[in-house]
Amino acid sequence: MTFEEFDHYDAVGLAALIRQGEVSEAEVLDTALRRIDACNPSINAVVLRMDEAARTTVANGVPQGPLAGVPTLLKDLGVYCAGTPTTDGSLLATNKLADHDSAVTVGLKRAGMVIAGKTNSSEFGLSTTTEPRRYGATRNPWNREFSPGGSSGGAAAAVAAGMVPLAQASDGGGSIRIPAACCGLFGLKPTRGRVSMAPDRGEGWAGSSVLHAITRSVRDSAAVLDAIAGPAPGDPYWAAPPRRPFSDEVGVDPGRLRVALCTTTFNGAPVDEDCAEAARSAARLCIDLGHVVEEARPHFDAEEFRRSNLTVIAANVAATIEARAAAIGRVCRSDDVEKMTWTMVERGRAVTGIHYLDCLQTLHRIGRIVGRFFEDHDVLLSPTMAVTTIPLGWLDMMTDDPGDYRDRVVRTIGFTSLFNTSGNPAMSVPLAWSDEGLPIGVQFATKMAGEALLFRLAAQLEKAKPWFENRPGGLS
Repeated sequence: MTFEEFDHYDAVGLAALIRQGEVSEAEVLDTALRRIDACNPSINAVVLRMDEAARTTVANGVPQGPLAGVPTLLKDLGVYCAGTPTTDGSLLATNKLADHDSAVTVGLKRAGMVIAGKTNSSEFGLSTTTEPRRYGATRNPWNREFSPGGSSGGAAAAVAAGMVPLAQASDGGGSIRIPAACCGLFGLKPTRGRVSMAPDRGEGWAGSSVLHAITRSVRDSAAVLDAIAGPAPGDPYWAAPPRRPFSDEVGVDPGRLRVALCTTTFNGAPVDEDCAEAARSAARLCIDLGHVVEEARPHFDAEEFRRSNLTVIAANVAATIEARAAAIGRVCRSDDVEKMTWTMVERGRAVTGIHYLDCLQTLHRIGRIVGRFFEDHDVLLSPTMAVTTIPLGWLDMMTDDPGDYRDRVVRTIGFTSLFNTSGNPAMSVPLAWSDEGLPIGVQFATKMAGEALLFRLAAQLEKAKPWFENRPGGLS
């Protein structure tokens, strides 16, 4: 199978070719591994190769699920695959080999996907770029002077470079949607509780973090969510089950939607004009498609939201790193982690139980405001980020100026993190381009358990303004 043929198909398309006998699982895997060989030295997206394990999986016969024989990659953060380490992008890692699969890994394997490696992540998923001290910077395939975003930057770069058609990812403040926006891909953050974190965790970052994937096409995203969605015994959250498979929603008319347009961030950060214009352009496209658009947004105290969110995340980060240090038999030191990670640890250590619960109640109250907003609007349209691009080095986790770093980060998450707090599903759709020739994402969010509506709308937008064939040149 040639690279050109491989690039022509998304995951659903590749699976169909395999089922029809036009290409074998071994040929598809070999093409993906050759593409990793060709691209990864300059992109640095894949930090753990699993070639032998992947070939053994294919040789033994993959489960005949809907994505049988399609190669994929796991994010090296919080997800386990038996026989491999998970480092969370940090030097503070045990390198212990997992003795079990996470539920999301089980779901991908059950669907027939072949796991070929693990992708780079920012340290503990704390940055919206992917430049960890452990593995070094991942570069955006569109322009290698820029970041692919984070924390799932390795996943997005791998898909944009054509290494695999989709890659597993996670999102605690925008970490699926931001890399998707930076790399011209589709990225959907599911409803809280839609995908289980079993068996190792009940939640991440007080329910803000969720698991899914970054994909080239809308139908691939739906197919993966069908494969990995569903609760496990003991899960603290439960998302209302869909009426039918998400894949069946792709191509269904979404109807005449009430679209709210918002171009001001939820945390008070300033917005680049190109990002605001991308959202306004998407609003005009929605009007052309028959939807009704008006300017509206949920209202709450931006500073209170920002401060409470930071406190809750810092406490969770401190607890995670204390546990990681204890696992290797000592107390965590400042030089074990990156400087901005250590700043979070120190902040988290100072949080009292009473203060933590007070902040959590604040975030829950804001979540109710968001929930009521979607009683009057079907979707909320905004830019995905408040900055057009992220140059490499612009977000430096080793900086000595935490205030400046924080001001920059809040611009990248100014539209995304609200829906982690509230739990609502949201997606980034690649509908615009910057003057530097880099993609700009546009975000759509909706009510809890409303992924079906997002998939319907996304497929409509994909048909009206296709992006599937877009791919950076000169990589193969």
